Amino acid sequence: MKFPETILRGIGQVMFQNNWLSGLLFLAGIFYNSWMLGLAAIAGTCISTISAQILNYSKVDIQNGLYGFNGTLTGIAVLCFFEVSPMTVGALIVGATLSTLVMRFLKKILPPFTAPFVMVTWLLIYSLLLLVKLPLLSSSLEKDVAIAGLEILSAFGKSFGQVMFQENTVTGLLFLVAIFINNQLNAVYAMYAAILGWAIGWLFSEPLTTLNAGLMGYNAILCAIALSGKNRMDFLWISLAIILSTVLNIGLARTGIITLTAPFVAATWIILMVKNRNASSKNRSSAANKLQSL
Repeated sequence: MKFPETILRGIGQVMFQNNWLSGLLFLAGIFYNSWMLGLAAIAGTCISTISAQILNYSKVDIQNGLYGFNGTLTGIAVLCFFEVSPMTVGALIVGATLSTLVMRFLKKILPPFTAPFVMVTWLLIYSLLLLVKLPLLSSSLEKDVAIAGLEILSAFGKSFGQVMFQENTVTGLLFLVAIFINNQLNAVYAMYAAILGWAIGWLFSEPLTTLNAGLMGYNAILCAIALSGKNRMDFLWISLAIILSTVLNIGLARTGIITLTAPFVAATWIILMVKNRNASSKNRSSAANKLQSL
């Protein structure tokens, strides 16, 4: 497999799409919104992938992009929160490399998802803020923008874009197309998640700026894709994960923590744990019934 295809699969794996074409569309969406963040995505993915190759990690995992996507997110995050400088470029390189090491460690314990990105990026952000005293870039939420009301359709698209820090409706719709190309069921559940996440944020009286920016949907979208399945119960588990991740997102944000995809990771881990315990309980009950019938 060629290296460019591996890199595109890594970008695709941000939304669990092991498909180079999906990755290419994700990358196109990022470049549409910001060429600088597009370059950061490529740099982060390349660094984390090459790190895995140097450390002789599983070739199959590397080729499937599993050591690339956390680097993708880390690379984008650094230049999304801070100005470009030698310090932030260095942080990007260190962060993308660390994401590979953390990914390898967590894979032995539980499904890592985007936890390596969250852990490494929190370390980078708060180190740059507290130790180096670099200021955060202002976000659209901090700008004095007149808002007439809810922009539901725009927020729907931006929910997809926000998975990779892209507050852009066109970018988000490109992301949705990229998902649909690889997995139609994932796309349907992702759309459901974007709507439900937005609705929960509205019920919790989140500010219009937050709702319109798509910040109530991106963790929900990741939950829906990660737990996607064809069984009837999957819809229930996905719905519970969406609700839990959105509530966690709101709660963490109100403490001042930069949430990233931590709500998605925590909610999905909890739901998987409950699912496994529920399945184990059913298996024990079934075995007991068989013994009683003997």
